[in-house]
Amino acid sequence: MEKFDLAVIGSGPAGFSAAMRAIDISKHVCLIEKGTIGGAGVFNGALTSKTLWQLSHDYSVAAAVNRGYRASGLQVSYAEVNKAVKSAAKSKVYQILSQIESISKGHYDNCSLSLKYGHARFIDPHTLEIERDGEKTRIWAEKIIIATGSRPRQYPGIEVDHKRIIDSDDVMDMKAFPDRLIIIGSGIIGTEYATIFSNFKQTEVHLLDRQHRVIPFEDDDVSDFVSKNLEENGVIIHHTANLRTIKKHDDFLEVVLDYEDGHSKVLEVDVAFMAIGRIPNTNDLGLENIGILPNKWGYLEITDHCKLKTHDSHLDHIYVAGDISGATQLYSVAEIQGRHAVRSLYNQETRPISYYNMPTLMFFKPEVAAVGMNEKQLQASEIPYRSVNYSNALVNRAIAMRNTNGFIKILISDDGDERILGMRASGPQASAFIVSVAHMMNEKNSLDEILKTIHPHPSLTEGIQDCLRVFKGKSIYKPYAFPDLIKTKTWHPNNA
Repeated sequence: MEKFDLAVIGSGPAGFSAAMRAIDISKHVCLIEKGTIGGAGVFNGALTSKTLWQLSHDYSVAAAVNRGYRASGLQVSYAEVNKAVKSAAKSKVYQILSQIESISKGHYDNCSLSLKYGHARFIDPHTLEIERDGEKTRIWAEKIIIATGSRPRQYPGIEVDHKRIIDSDDVMDMKAFPDRLIIIGSGIIGTEYATIFSNFKQTEVHLLDRQHRVIPFEDDDVSDFVSKNLEENGVIIHHTANLRTIKKHDDFLEVVLDYEDGHSKVLEVDVAFMAIGRIPNTNDLGLENIGILPNKWGYLEITDHCKLKTHDSHLDHIYVAGDISGATQLYSVAEIQGRHAVRSLYNQETRPISYYNMPTLMFFKPEVAAVGMNEKQLQASEIPYRSVNYSNALVNRAIAMRNTNGFIKILISDDGDERILGMRASGPQASAFIVSVAHMMNEKNSLDEILKTIHPHPSLTEGIQDCLRVFKGKSIYKPYAFPDLIKTKTWHPNNA
């Protein structure tokens, strides 16, 4: 039986980053993958969906007729789009494989990396059985990281046939744009795909929203902004609707929706897309052989340092990273957890991961970036705050780009310290400048300190600068002159 310092189950963003961090500290590593190298971080997940979004965005810009020019003969083929998306994913797969091969060839004298394909399950706390095509082998590892990721959640009572009733794993298998599509679920995944297909203008897109607003975890003004843009892009949103059933006919699907007010609606579509979240891959891992069970939500609970939460000291060498841990299901979080788990396993990490100021991106039209807390969270925690919502319509660079549909919303503490508590931004480059705000928050800079920074002109970050000046009453553009473009608010628990 082969023996390793560390075995990592899963080669997605958590598993691959963990393996590479272990190589940095001279360990002999076994990386196990049952599917495609890179996991859902590459195929059927972050990279493919964002490539598809970028292509749809570029097509939407090319098709625009409000910029003084008009493209003629613009056409789009789903087969060609699909080919481009798969090419992007394969380029990343081969980058990962190239690095694995480089390390495996002995370029490092004091460490090694062995890639094994197959499904891994625990035999005992240190022994893993790897099964591939009916053949089984076993390895022994001193330490183990479980990073098996997640998969699309199934809708109760509705069978995904992967042809006409699909989930996110099936998008790259479609042969053409559907004429009529209904997306079940208005969280980030569903809303992103509604944006993608409506950008291409080849599909009638319906979005089922069980609540009153899409992305309901965000503040109402942000949700309303996203909904408005979806509808302007052609998406038909069914608020307060529940899916009752889908009936298959030879040439179409008959979808029955039940609404909160009691009425129902029957729709005819070609494809139904299930986007109701993801569930962790804990099935058939042999967890029962080490006396571990997932929690009621299916996740493996972890400590602040990614160690499997258990009272059995014989399992102290088992750590967990990525979607399976129950933390936020983000590529960046999985990657950080994988690296952190290795440092903790080898006593090189003393501080727990802080999830508080991790920026997130939502690929809508336009994109939305977020960091820190929103108003709903602050109010639930009874934290007094002030907010300013500043429209991109006042930002010179956005005006020059002919792209003013967006905003910057900043929340600061109303306790005398004036620390930034959170930010939401939408529009061009929001995904880039959100990081600078996250850095300010991590440094706990005061408003006065932040305002010492001079921003170049013309730049979109000048909107951040003037937005922050509003809190001090020193902005160039005044709220009383532009009440529809600059909105302010103060909230205290005792005045709620």
